Amino acid sequence: MTDVLESLQLNTTLARKMIVDFIRVELARFGFTRGVIGLSGGVDSSLTAFLAVEALGAANVLGILLPYRTSSPASRADGERAARQLGIATRVVEITPMVDPYLAHALAGLASPDAQDAARRRGNVMARARMIVLYDQSEEFGALVIGTSNKTEALLGYTTQFGDNAAAIQPIADLYKCQVRQLARAVGVPPAIIEKAPSADLWQGQTDEGELGFTYDEADAILYRLVDERQRAEDLVAQGFDARVVRRVGELMARNHFKRVPPIVAKLSARTLGVDFMYDRDWNT
Repeated sequence: MTDVLESLQLNTTLARKMIVDFIRVELARFGFTRGVIGLSGGVDSSLTAFLAVEALGAANVLGILLPYRTSSPASRADGERAARQLGIATRVVEITPMVDPYLAHALAGLASPDAQDAARRRGNVMARARMIVLYDQSEEFGALVIGTSNKTEALLGYTTQFGDNAAAIQPIADLYKCQVRQLARAVGVPPAIIEKAPSADLWQGQTDEGELGFTYDEADAILYRLVDERQRAEDLVAQGFDARVVRRVGELMARNHFKRVPPIVAKLSARTLGVDFMYDRDWNT
């Protein structure tokens, strides 16, 4: 695994410039100069905020903190720490009053709801409630929502469709988790944020790796070989990778492919959106 992770070493200077230029240019294509970012206190959203400030300026980036009643106070503190370091404005919007009434109604008809199913549903509702707030705040701020998803999460489907994977642009979605950490160190994200256990903060003590059943380093090493090098799963097992983890990663990639593509349109006409009507978004400029 070590040799694979070495292959994922970034030229952080070049990656930084490319992403900063991407943010500035892509927002300008849509006629925007401002961005809104949901600050979770994790490394992904912190890195995105650092790059967005470099691209747009601190006055043009708004950080939104979206705690739920079970959220860790440390997550909010880390989000605020990153915002203070960057000098960006922040707003705090508590999502509990949005989430709990709906869940109380949705789960009321179930005699004994399965705890795991209820937790999954709660997590999805939380993610979508947060995106409602981000899009509403972006309207007021005159901005676009800047996404914070990374490549590892996207490939595994460890994301909520139309929740935390919703955005106008995705600056870091071609960076594996280990590369996110590399670039975060290079741009000055606080070490405590980079080094803490990744968590979606869905319940007390929840961690991404604990829920997935393998580490991000394991996932990155396997995904790099399956996706970037186009190797087969059996090749990875022959090379010494844990067969259980390889199989699980492959299952997650296949099952969650629908989250990585726009909704598929049934083709009935001569020019169908997303099929053969695919002009560049700037085709009329």
